[in-house]
Amino acid sequence: MKTKETKKIALELVSKSESASLYTIVFENDNVSEFAKFMLNFKDCAHLKRDYQIILLALQKILQNGVLERYFRPEGKFSDSVCALPISSGKLRLYCLRLTDKILIIGNGGIKDAKTYNEDANLSGYVVDLQRFDAIIKDSIKEGLISIEETAIVGAENKYFDL
Repeated sequence: MKTKETKKIALELVSKSESASLYTIVFENDNVSEFAKFMLNFKDCAHLKRDYQIILLALQKILQNGVLERYFRPEGKFSDSVCALPISSGKLRLYCLRLTDKILIIGNGGIKDAKTYNEDANLSGYVVDLQRFDAIIKDSIKEGLISIEETAIVGAENKYFDL
């Protein structure tokens, strides 16, 4: 029987303002964060340019105004913090964890051609990883290993989590 391989994941700060902090995730042995992979994959896609720009504009608004629920499309399960940008229509999705009104963890995303993310192996993988990481973050907070203070995730610096 094949044992499930444990992936290690770390948080990396993308940007910070008085209103919000944007983090992303980086898998151990990856040189590029999940958000950077998303940016690299879609920055030069002419047919997705409008969707891509809407997502970047939403991230700018979030930095200005906070990680407000109205900026996101709920995804995942009721019990997790997984959401997606943009809230409006479009084919491109960026999956995130909305931890608080001031903290967002940005994952990866892609073109949503199917009715739900579950129908696409790549999108489903991004969402499942975020759901698992959401549970790890919540457990780490309960155990006192990390804490959320205003716009910071304290104790997660230079730390790898087993996904």
